[in-house]
Amino acid sequence: MKHRIERPRGMSAARVLAETLTIPAVLFLGLLFCFPLAFHQPQPHDVKLAVADPAVAHTVDSALQRQRPGGFDVTTVADARAARRAVLDRDAVAGFATRGRHAVLYVAKANGVSLDQALTTGFTRLAAHNHQRLTVTDAAPTVSKDGLGTTLVYFAMAWNVPGYILATTLLRAVTFNRRRKVMTIAGVAALFSVVGFFVGEGLGFFPGSPAALAIAFLLTTAVATFSLGMAPFVKQFFPLVGLGLYVVLSVPSSGLVPVQLLPRFFQDLHAVMPLGNAVDALRGVLYFDGAGVLKPVLVLCAWITAGTALLGLDAWRHHRTAVRRGAEDEQEDVPEPPVEDPTVEAPAPTALPVHPHHFGELLPMLEGTVRDGEQQPIHRAAVTVMDAGGRQLVRTATNARGEYAVTGLPEGYISVVVSFPGRHPLVHQKLLQSGVAVRADFTLHDRRTGASTPLAAQRLGLG
Repeated sequence: MKHRIERPRGMSAARVLAETLTIPAVLFLGLLFCFPLAFHQPQPHDVKLAVADPAVAHTVDSALQRQRPGGFDVTTVADARAARRAVLDRDAVAGFATRGRHAVLYVAKANGVSLDQALTTGFTRLAAHNHQRLTVTDAAPTVSKDGLGTTLVYFAMAWNVPGYILATTLLRAVTFNRRRKVMTIAGVAALFSVVGFFVGEGLGFFPGSPAALAIAFLLTTAVATFSLGMAPFVKQFFPLVGLGLYVVLSVPSSGLVPVQLLPRFFQDLHAVMPLGNAVDALRGVLYFDGAGVLKPVLVLCAWITAGTALLGLDAWRHHRTAVRRGAEDEQEDVPEPPVEDPTVEAPAPTALPVHPHHFGELLPMLEGTVRDGEQQPIHRAAVTVMDAGGRQLVRTATNARGEYAVTGLPEGYISVVVSFPGRHPLVHQKLLQSGVAVRADFTLHDRRTGASTPLAAQRLGLG
């Protein structure tokens, strides 16, 4: 037989449609505005430049401010060597020095070729105005297959978005407790980092530095752990928050367009989002001898810490609820309580067909059988699952063997109500915990014979 889930009573078609379209509509608007604003005609914003000689620095600063107000942040260094060192130390994205009619611009293609082009264009114009010949020197060149200096962003995306998808699939792994889910995240992150690194290094997309393995591992772990931790708190908005964080906000601020050419809003996002910080760290370990790596690594660790804290907070919240209700998993036979409108949980409570588990299918969190006094299965007995507040979560019916199964239920106490025409209804109260599958079996006795268990009879006022 087919299991069915009843639509909550009183929920109009307009409300269902509104809830269905909210997430796609918000994501549509986010993509519509964020990507064009970030990628359309990028211009310099607070680009840090190191210029040798204070007099030259003042002249360069004045000229650049006339060209692009607020576009450049000029600092003075001692000489040309210090200007080049500032680029390699990532204290500046370009260095400039002059000697007579000769000028040198130090850039780093590893920061992105579009940034190099913007700097070269501006300083070529400046040198021509001063009747100087400009030489452009690449202090941090990329490998030959990374002509645009953006390949690291694509690899970082491969370690970023799958971390979020991993968290969504772990939400379905209802027989895994939090510890096993965190261990799974660590194992998958290690596998992804190793495979991605050897593919990138083996095909010549970036230099072979083992430190990149650690950055890749931290990125996948940070995204997956934080996503798993936030899921119980954002509930049905989990896809919106996840895609908003890791796609809508992360991709424009990732460094696909050099950060120095992005508007201030996306520069600020780059400073805190895991994808952008991972790209910064990868560039540091692969092209800048580790310069500027500490800060992005700390940001990635902060995301992991926040995700772990959310997992702990959710565990403490459910433990407190269990203690308040009496921390023992007791089975009670009580009269059938009233049914109210359901709550919306993530994942959604769902009735499952009862058969041997197939790969990729949802695993039941709650299952059981319904039998009569002679231990024969009862077909089409109504099974209703409610939360601690008496609100209906899901409703289904037993199959020909008297079996039922449900998944997607929240942690904490639930009530399972079973009824069938002509028989005494029963309720079992169960405590659901992460990673533990629970059984609730029922024996329904015939009203006409008056047969009932002593406890059920007492609770129903029949004894």
